[in-house]
Amino acid sequence: MSNLAVIDLFAEDRAHEELLTPMVRRVAREGGFSARVRCRSARGGHGCAIAEYVQYQRLLEAGMIDPAPDIIVVAIDGNCSTFAKKRQEITEKTDAKNLDRVVCACPDPHVERWFMADPDSFYKVVGHRPKVGKKKCIRDHYKHLLEKAVRQAGYPVTLGCLEFAAELVAAMDLYRAGKSDVSLKAFLDDLADKLKLRCQPETVRAAEKGR
Repeated sequence: MSNLAVIDLFAEDRAHEELLTPMVRRVAREGGFSARVRCRSARGGHGCAIAEYVQYQRLLEAGMIDPAPDIIVVAIDGNCSTFAKKRQEITEKTDAKNLDRVVCACPDPHVERWFMADPDSFYKVVGHRPKVGKKKCIRDHYKHLLEKAVRQAGYPVTLGCLEFAAELVAAMDLYRAGKSDVSLKAFLDDLADKLKLRCQPETVRAAEKGR
């Protein structure tokens, strides 16, 4: 049976939640873990996500989060800043004792770009190949690209492609997607590493180190 990983998610909005929840589960499953994802915040934008995260850590310290999480994913858009700067922003709001379980998800510049990180699988799921092009730092640029791709595939734009999120994650070639988007690769790699560090039995880790 897979090892259970309890993962708490803090995100800016529903787009983050709908994409990251199945993505976290997939990365966990491929690492041999069964993920229980608890979304703690996914409304109100960047400021609300960070504020809820700070308050949550106080509850965690007081023993009021049961069971305590193995991993905490904090997701905020890059908004044309660098991944390193956004990760530092999250780190500065993180208690020292939680640093080894926090994973930063900082789509650069916005999460909608991650939906289209693997155009081939996007085409298989939605029916239209998005033209993502070079990274552009323009407000709502990728949101409009995503809506355009859905519309050109013949679907009404109601949820802004969120209804396809789980299917896109299931079909996505994560290696290819990571190569096309370094912020996505950073998230995927860190999550996989933290799962091994926090959730893998010590006997397994010791055996792997001895190889």
